[in-house]
Amino acid sequence: MEELAGIIILGIFAQWFAWRVKVPAILPLIVIGLVVGPLSTLFTADGSKLISPIFEVIGEEGEGRGLFPGESLFYFVSLAIGIILFEGGLTLQFREVRETQRSILRLISIGSLITFLGAGLAAHFIMGLGWSISFLFAALIIVTGPTVIAPILQNIPLNRNVSTVLKWEGILIDPLGALVAVLVFEFISSTDHGLGFTGEAVRTFVQIIIYGGTLGFLAGYGLFQIIKRELVPHYLLNVFILAYVLLVFVLSDQLAHESGLLAVVVMGLVLANKDVPRIKEILSFKESLSVLLISILFILLAANMNMSELRLLTEDWRPLALFGFVILVLRPLSVFASTARGNLDFNEKLFISWVGPRGIVAAGIASLFGLKLAADGVPGAEYITPLVFMIVLGTVLINATTAQLVARMLGVIQDSSNGVLILGATDFALTIAEYLDEQGREVFLVDSNAGNIKRARKKGLRGIVANIYNSDLSDEYDLLDVGYLLALTGSNDVNQYAISRYEELFGERGAYRLITTEEMKAGGMPDDAEHLFSHTDDFINFSEAQREAAVVHERPLYSQRELLDLLIVAREENYSVPLFLKAPDGSLQILPHDPESIDVDGGGYHLVYLGVKLPNVKQPREVTQDRGEL
Repeated sequence: MEELAGIIILGIFAQWFAWRVKVPAILPLIVIGLVVGPLSTLFTADGSKLISPIFEVIGEEGEGRGLFPGESLFYFVSLAIGIILFEGGLTLQFREVRETQRSILRLISIGSLITFLGAGLAAHFIMGLGWSISFLFAALIIVTGPTVIAPILQNIPLNRNVSTVLKWEGILIDPLGALVAVLVFEFISSTDHGLGFTGEAVRTFVQIIIYGGTLGFLAGYGLFQIIKRELVPHYLLNVFILAYVLLVFVLSDQLAHESGLLAVVVMGLVLANKDVPRIKEILSFKESLSVLLISILFILLAANMNMSELRLLTEDWRPLALFGFVILVLRPLSVFASTARGNLDFNEKLFISWVGPRGIVAAGIASLFGLKLAADGVPGAEYITPLVFMIVLGTVLINATTAQLVARMLGVIQDSSNGVLILGATDFALTIAEYLDEQGREVFLVDSNAGNIKRARKKGLRGIVANIYNSDLSDEYDLLDVGYLLALTGSNDVNQYAISRYEELFGERGAYRLITTEEMKAGGMPDDAEHLFSHTDDFINFSEAQREAAVVHERPLYSQRELLDLLIVAREENYSVPLFLKAPDGSLQILPHDPESIDVDGGGYHLVYLGVKLPNVKQPREVTQDRGEL
């Protein structure tokens, strides 16, 4: 009991520590696992580990200690990895890869092949391992892993091309690396190393693809229908999905050995690209569960190593040479070869070449296969776990400490965040979002109403179902390039809360909200007047303008007097709401409280407004109505 409780406590502490110092959690987790595992034998009285993952019978009286008897550790690790990969699949949305899909597909195919062949040859010639063990090692280090990529994307404002490629590579390549590792493992386990094995390997691979892919697709669509038709009560939904994932994983493995990983990833991918009700709640639960499982797994797997395995790495120069070859030669070679015909520039390719941390799948499967093969007496099997852990720990440590510096040196950080986050996917907000999207802006809508977000997505806009009071939008690394925040909901409290909470994070270049009806009636400007989207129109005015004419117009301006006159007319019209001032270079500026400070006499400016088309103005008028450029 003490060991299990200790693992959970230490795991959550490691997650908190990683959050505080902004490094991937895998780093402190592995270190803690090594300390309570093999390293603890150096200072315990009887030379035993503080935590023993595998139950062992010791002493003459047959007493035992440990957590998992027999092969139960293998089963626990397999199921845990399946749940983690399902959660990763839930984040895969096809619309995110419009611009970089060629590079992503080539990276997980051509890049994986280069890594597999190169690492296999290097392990054989540098480490002197047999061909079978060498290529098993190569298969295991193909994967990068979402659990180690995500913290880098969350902490560094990379440009969209780089962040999209790294995110999709990390998740899609996990099951691919696992499949290749399974095939190599089957080869090692087979007694027939001739042509008979080749046919068996092909048959195994085809079975994994057919059973895993088909069952994952059908199960994903079935789960979508269950959620959509509300066949499961809300309070049971999350735990029902957990049981459903485990069922699909086990069933797929029964149909084709080791196909469960592919099945759960496909199932998650199907759900991610459907308009699933309450998908944010499901993701939140799965993320929390994944954090707990990852915390337990890494400590268990690191603690399961022995001092003899660690000495293999410290008493020989060859492991360090292999590590250098993998990160300095193989990774850049695979990236540049895969993206040769893509739209990534040289510096973007160089940064992706530098960032390739390995994660949970590599460590988990390495431990599984390493233990099994070592128990079977396969020569060189004792190197699998320590070598893979060396790659995992080394790449994570290097990337966590240098990624931001390298990103700044290569210029792949977004110095100017031009994306727009609109809070509230109401009808007029959707019309404004469509206009901004047409102007080439990255637009994201956030609403707690899933129906509103569904309508936004049907219009080709990006939407997130979230309640800002209990959701942390800072975890959404799709929003890294957001620099403007528009709070356009019908709730004054929500709008004001959004400004106070997210101005620093998403309002780098401006954070604005709707004016309240009370503020309009009062006639005076509130204390936070600089945050107002419009000083003369509240939620009701916007809604009425949308109802009368759901169109955004661009009215050319020829003089400042014409602009002032149009603003007076719009205010009297009631069904026309000014939005932006569009400059000749296409930039958009939110109208200030004092429009007389704007110089539009140079020509090429447009007044952008929502609602009924404004009439021509003839008589000069006076108007009193700072904002940043949008």
